[in-house]
Amino acid sequence: MSVDLSGKRALVTGAGSGIGQACAVALSGAGAFVTVADIDPRAAGEVAEQIGGESWVVDLADTEALGELRIDQDIVVNNAGIQHVSPIEDFPPEKFRLILRLMLEAPFLLTRAVLPGMYERGFGRIVNITSVHGLRASEYKSAYVAAKHGLEGLSKVIALEGGGKGVTSVCVSPGYVRTALVDKQIADQARMHGISADEVVERVFLADTAVKRLAEPAEVADLVTWLCGPNAGMATGTSFTLDGGWTAH
Repeated sequence: MSVDLSGKRALVTGAGSGIGQACAVALSGAGAFVTVADIDPRAAGEVAEQIGGESWVVDLADTEALGELRIDQDIVVNNAGIQHVSPIEDFPPEKFRLILRLMLEAPFLLTRAVLPGMYERGFGRIVNITSVHGLRASEYKSAYVAAKHGLEGLSKVIALEGGGKGVTSVCVSPGYVRTALVDKQIADQARMHGISADEVVERVFLADTAVKRLAEPAEVADLVTWLCGPNAGMATGTSFTLDGGWTAH
């Protein structure tokens, strides 16, 4: 089903690569004008040029700078994230705080910044890329799991507050996706689980899934695009999983 987003403005965070880039490309392809937000100037610029959008070079972990932000967007895709794999007793506290700032506090501040305009126009779409780790836990990912669970809760509150004002808020919860973020985990996962790097995909990433492959960024982006469209007005306050059956257990 095609989605027409002509005339809509969309902000996608972490859009310089991976899922964010795929979402930026898909939303642009549906007619939206996309702001590509990323900490990497080159990546943001290249994606923005590719899709005819604009780049916003921003460190979303610098939440002090976002406190009084006001921006005008019809769609926000909160995607930016990082990962750190470590047992809790060795997990650096500052790394824990960084992940929560980037992946929970920043989405709150960006949503806060766009809601007045969305309410005024009677239309808005907030899509939070939360991962299956917003619904399930895994060892050695205390900060990531905590942030994603928190984002699930925040998304539901946004949905309840915005439901009568034309604003929807949903979570998209993929399993492991073929991205650089996942690739970077392989060595750490091998060390934590005492297995070889070659075994990580099968024995860790796909251990609980019925579909034995990684998801592709474009698959996530297709769902995100529909959720941003005019026919998704009843899709709010919930999570849409693309996890290959992980949460069927």
